[in-house]
Amino acid sequence: MTGFLLRRALGAVVTLLAISVIVYVVFYVTPGNVAQITCGPRCSPEQVHQVSQQLRLDDPLYVRYWHFLEGLVAGQDYSTGTSVEHCSAPCLGLSYQSDQQVTQLILNKLPVSLSLVFGAMVLWLILGVGTGVLSAWRRGRLSERLLTGVTLAGVATPVFVIGLVLMIVVCGQLQLLPFPQYVKFTDDPEQWAWNLLLPWLSLALIEAAAFARLTRASMLETLAEDHIRTFRAYGVGERSVIGRHALRGAIAPVIALNANNFGSAVGGAVLTETLFGLPGIGQELVHAVNVVDLPVVVGMVLVIGFFVVLANAVADVLYAVADRRVVLA
Repeated sequence: MTGFLLRRALGAVVTLLAISVIVYVVFYVTPGNVAQITCGPRCSPEQVHQVSQQLRLDDPLYVRYWHFLEGLVAGQDYSTGTSVEHCSAPCLGLSYQSDQQVTQLILNKLPVSLSLVFGAMVLWLILGVGTGVLSAWRRGRLSERLLTGVTLAGVATPVFVIGLVLMIVVCGQLQLLPFPQYVKFTDDPEQWAWNLLLPWLSLALIEAAAFARLTRASMLETLAEDHIRTFRAYGVGERSVIGRHALRGAIAPVIALNANNFGSAVGGAVLTETLFGLPGIGQELVHAVNVVDLPVVVGMVLVIGFFVVLANAVADVLYAVADRRVVLA
């Protein structure tokens, strides 16, 4: 296990380094004068040149990238025009728009996105896996057809439609919940949960449909295997066959899908965050792309990549826990 974790850690570093190189090349080579955009449309050529020097845009691309890596390890000093600001490691640079440290900006937004994704993940696993297992167990019956139809509708429905319907019905007509407004967990845990309930449901219902379809297909494949027929021949109860043996053999694809969905949802739940007014990573990333705030874009993409890599490493360990036939290599 120790050797596996070390190899995964080394692989994660290499992957994140490759991601940072790709993002740098893609965003810093795109057309457009970053200094002009940062300074504003009314700046004179002299002011634009001064901003370009402050941002080190006159340096070659590889030099700027080296300074970026240097800041991650040892921190870096940045000139903000009137003073010099030290950015402690791991330093992801300063925002072109606000002169705020990108690391601090991400730390301010990250709890919102993690609160949304963790809560939604619990719901989509419960709803999706439960529906998939029940659908496979009741194969060929009316209940199975109904569940299949519901999951297909869930896959086809955009998240903003579900979110709007929930807000109109639950918050507007029935007035069961207040309109969502993010509250920090440390300030009021109860209000934190109540205000995130609708965003959790909106995101979870979409994801649960995919998990239900995958779980059903995997369960049907496992239920057709020889060892399941042997358990039934020996008189093992159907609930025990489904819950203890078939589900354990069918859970590996679900773990893989959950790892990918969790990592991507940290920065990819843009519609959910925008619809419910949650100031998370996804919403900030879209804003940074629109205003060409390249340090923020690069920093946030790296953070999202980190969570994707971390989620897949955890999934590899869970494979071995769920299925003893899997060997960590």
